[in-house]
Amino acid sequence: MLLIDDFENAIHAELLVEFAGIVLDLAVKLAGPSGRSSGARDREGGVMRKATGGAAAVLWATSAAAALAQPGMATDVLKTDVEAVLASPEGGIDRQIRVVDVGRANVAVGVLHRGPASGANRGIAHTDVTEVYYVLSGSGTLVTGGAVSNRTPLPPDGAVTQVLVGPSLTGAFDGRGSQVREISAGDVVVIPAGVFHGWSDIPDHVTYLSIRPDPDKVLPAGYAHPALTP
Repeated sequence: MLLIDDFENAIHAELLVEFAGIVLDLAVKLAGPSGRSSGARDREGGVMRKATGGAAAVLWATSAAAALAQPGMATDVLKTDVEAVLASPEGGIDRQIRVVDVGRANVAVGVLHRGPASGANRGIAHTDVTEVYYVLSGSGTLVTGGAVSNRTPLPPDGAVTQVLVGPSLTGAFDGRGSQVREISAGDVVVIPAGVFHGWSDIPDHVTYLSIRPDPDKVLPAGYAHPALTP
């Protein structure tokens, strides 16, 4: 269940932002007008030091405010959540479980289940979102990177773009420079944003979690799969 209790942090952050505004106003007053009086040159070094100190204080205060504004609670994705999403009639191969706002970024957790396949040479790459695969069960041959032809953007209003992994391209591996390996239960693979990836062979099935760091917040923060909502 998603736990949110940031009221106290929000108050602290608001006070710090207000303090930052006061410091900024003071720094501006210390710096004075752009024109200099006859004695301004004698005081310039001191004024600049004060203004620099004021700017540093503003940076400190705004940084502290941002830190306090970040979520103060954890989010659990339970085994029962994963099972419920997999068993749900809603969704296809790739099913987003949750998208969590962690402050400076979002982090999504999805689960995918693929049945038998062979001879596939298609892949997908996500412009902004990295994926970390953790294989729950089964095995298959995963292909990543290398030369890809026939690159085609996915529709911007589709579920893949809007909910799952953000703006993405599909394409065909041509066999040059790709990493090809078999992975199975317990294995972890990190696939950076922009790297094409796909499955060329799955003997029986492969089920895996996809942890999705989203630094540009292109995914919908607060999303929960319908199977987890009342």
